[in-house]
Amino acid sequence: MMSEKAGVSGSAVASSAPLLEVRGLAKTFPVRAGALQRVVGQVRAVDGVDFEVRAGETLGLVGESGCGKTTVGRLILRLIEPTGGSVLFEGTDITKLSGSQLKSYRRKAQIVFQDPFASLDPRTPIGEAVGEGLRIHGIGSAKEREAKVAKTLDMVGLRPESARRYPHEFSGGQRQRVGIARALILDPSLIVLDEPVSALDVSIQAQVLNLLAELQKELGLSYLFIAHNLGVVEHLCDRIAVMYLGKIVETAPAAELFKEPSHPYTRALLSAVPEPDRRERRDRIILEGDVPSPLNPPSGCSFHPRCRESVAACSATTPSLISLDPVGNRRVSCLRRGPDAV
Repeated sequence: MMSEKAGVSGSAVASSAPLLEVRGLAKTFPVRAGALQRVVGQVRAVDGVDFEVRAGETLGLVGESGCGKTTVGRLILRLIEPTGGSVLFEGTDITKLSGSQLKSYRRKAQIVFQDPFASLDPRTPIGEAVGEGLRIHGIGSAKEREAKVAKTLDMVGLRPESARRYPHEFSGGQRQRVGIARALILDPSLIVLDEPVSALDVSIQAQVLNLLAELQKELGLSYLFIAHNLGVVEHLCDRIAVMYLGKIVETAPAAELFKEPSHPYTRALLSAVPEPDRRERRDRIILEGDVPSPLNPPSGCSFHPRCRESVAACSATTPSLISLDPVGNRRVSCLRRGPDAV
């Protein structure tokens, strides 16, 4: 049922203006060594990323651990500062904001972290944790804030009286609902979901995913859903962007990507997704070798050392993200794809 939602919702929002536009986003981290801690290299965690999130849709950002997904999410929220590129939210470049303007932006863009326990203060009742954003932004009186917290807890399936309890008194799934409530309390337009169900049991994952889908439908939220589990992404996302070593290598509507992946890396990821129906199982593609170090990435296409389809040009030429259709719904970064394929 949720897979159908992805296809319908994706087409419904395709013509709307992007809520979020990311262009050439980059982040490098210095590597220091020696007694004087001199910079001896740069880790390219995010290397020229482009994508957009439209109003009311869910964009899935997927890839192996260490590919830069979480760094992208934190850059979008200005939790860390970008090295280059721009992040346009409702037409405003948030990388240039400061002071009250940046504080105002953070009311509109929130995050749900991967570990629901680590993201909560064990000494603070959850009512105070959820309502902290209201207090910081000076919204409402103490009584109004208390009422807002109770309403928001009820929206995520927790009893209002839970506000007096502490994080250790809740299960993992309940703590993640607290995290979702904390993100919702300021009525944001965009929520970055950073692996929001990966730390939960499978049965609880389904409950949280259904909750996120219901909240999106009710509140008109936009999600950037960061995950490495493509099975989860398939059920929630309208479109998917695949990352490898700090770069986007393919973007497509979810239904189309799962039906016919274009990039060799995407096909390898999808081949690892469990499929209960034997008739629909893909041949398993085993990637050889380790993910290259972002401190010293390969020349040309960063995936070519592990790619079965690579040719000589792949090690010499860096492919750009090209459109595979006239409207740009499908894009891929591969020299073996597109009208000028080698």
